[in-house]
Amino acid sequence: MPEAVKFDMQGNEIDKVILPESVFNSEINEPIVHKVVSAQLSAKRAGTASTKTRNEVRGGGSKPWRQKGTGRARHGTIRSPLWVGGGITFGPKPRNYQKKVNKKEKSLALKSILTDKANRDSILVFDEIDFPEIKTSQCVDFLKDIELYDKKVLIILEDENANVYYSARNIPEVNTLVIEALNAYDLLDNDYILVTEDGIRKLEEVLSE
Repeated sequence: MPEAVKFDMQGNEIDKVILPESVFNSEINEPIVHKVVSAQLSAKRAGTASTKTRNEVRGGGSKPWRQKGTGRARHGTIRSPLWVGGGITFGPKPRNYQKKVNKKEKSLALKSILTDKANRDSILVFDEIDFPEIKTSQCVDFLKDIELYDKKVLIILEDENANVYYSARNIPEVNTLVIEALNAYDLLDNDYILVTEDGIRKLEEVLSE
């Protein structure tokens, strides 16, 4: 059964935690992970790039010179894509880049990534993750105590916690997410996952729905 080390806020190892097999011992499905992450990144694209075709460029209503007798190539408009300042052939137009991914695929991707993180001992469980006040230095000291200050860290919170969120947001390599907002890209993009025991139980509930 998958296990993780349990720490207190001072970085002291206090126990070992059995991770639920339904979440942390799943089959790792790389194609599904790729599909979900690609869809997530595609959804972030604005899709507002636009160029004008020859019909949309202003001007060019008259033929630039007569058809024959000039010795030059024949042209019907200066807004042809062959001309500088003319229309663009096959240029980008506003479009929607979103890709459809169903709920089961998202859940399977999350389970695959969490299983991989568990196999790499990259999941650290804590009895609690909280600070008495909003202060960046408290989060810095916490990360130094657990020797992860220079690592990319994702703190998963079971509920919104302003003290943790605002204390961590100015640290470049640290991200915080509530379980409901957990996504494949952020799981992959961070080296270590910090979560509480209560968070593990809630994560199991959410991913088993």
